[in-house]
Amino acid sequence: MVEVHETASVAATAVLSGDVTVGPGARVLAGAVLDGSRGRVVVGEDVLVMEHALLRGRPEHPVVVGDAVLIGPHTNITGARIDDEAFIATGACVFAGALVGARSELRIHAVLQVNSTLPPDTVVPIGWIAAGDPAQLFSPDRHDELWAVQRELDFPETMYGVPRGTPMRSLMRRMSEAFGDG
Repeated sequence: MVEVHETASVAATAVLSGDVTVGPGARVLAGAVLDGSRGRVVVGEDVLVMEHALLRGRPEHPVVVGDAVLIGPHTNITGARIDDEAFIATGACVFAGALVGARSELRIHAVLQVNSTLPPDTVVPIGWIAAGDPAQLFSPDRHDELWAVQRELDFPETMYGVPRGTPMRSLMRRMSEAFGDG
């Protein structure tokens, strides 16, 4: 069930589906998608969800966005919690089971990996990756160091419910069935 507070606004071209709540004073701009069809999406007070952002709840991990948060254009937030006054810049990704602490920033194209916790007041620089609990910050050229942390976070199980090494054909069949008719 979609609930939009009377003081919130949703662009005509935005899509809200499933279990979605949009709080007071929030704005959802053109082309944004809040998909609560497989898990709850809750947007707090005075949140700005910009153009073409995707917020997707999951059965085990709802999306919960606190108050006074900016979610930039072309961001992807799947099954994560974003605490108050966070700034999620253009193209950033926040994966399932992750937590963005209050007043933190994920700058342009930054990533917060699955099951990772970004402490309050942390900045993830442009294009960097944060992983772990508490999250460590990695520049893109530090792949081997990142992998040592990321491997233990179990991305395939958290995001897709399958063990690492599952063949893509099996994974895609499973995902296609899970999304059904869209």
